[in-house]
Amino acid sequence: MPPSRSLLLLALLAGAPPALAGVTIFCCHDEAGKQVCGDILPAVCVGRAYREIGVSGRPVRTVEAPLTAEQRAQRAAEEQRRREQERLLSEQRRKDQALLNTYGSEKDIEVMRTRAERDVAAAIKAAEERIAEVRRLRKRFEDEAEFYRNRQLPVDVAKGLRDADQEIRAQESVIESKKKDREAIRLKYDEDLRRFLELSKRPPAGRP
Repeated sequence: MPPSRSLLLLALLAGAPPALAGVTIFCCHDEAGKQVCGDILPAVCVGRAYREIGVSGRPVRTVEAPLTAEQRAQRAAEEQRRREQERLLSEQRRKDQALLNTYGSEKDIEVMRTRAERDVAAAIKAAEERIAEVRRLRKRFEDEAEFYRNRQLPVDVAKGLRDADQEIRAQESVIESKKKDREAIRLKYDEDLRRFLELSKRPPAGRP
């Protein structure tokens, strides 16, 4: 660095008067921790954090070192987590508003629970009654099949037995499905009630 430029740099760092207006000094620390400065960015500062120092001798801007690949990946992961948290919060707010729009009181929740459970119970009962009816029909085919023991069954008798068995299995499947629905209804309305009570205890928006 020319002597005149070195003197200028030292004067700036020492707090020289504003006769040096418009000059900016760039400073960073090298690998050994030694401060390196220049009126243009020193080569050793490339890829490192550095400061821009104004005529007052005070830093006017700090430039962070470029991120490493690992740091960029970490920052991207943090940003992804932040966006996911915001999405979940937005979704929860939407669900909460829908809940408050659906129910006006705890009683409303219980009324809708009872209605849903009644519908499921009715479907189960209908399937059970259908099974009983099909079993009575199958019994008639069984009685007729007794006359053909050790012989080939007539086509209509064999078909009647097969159809009855298929219908019974289908109705049993309906019952199993409706029992799962009944449990899902219980869980849903338990959760709706819990969340409704929680929201009801919160102060109105805009109040502490």
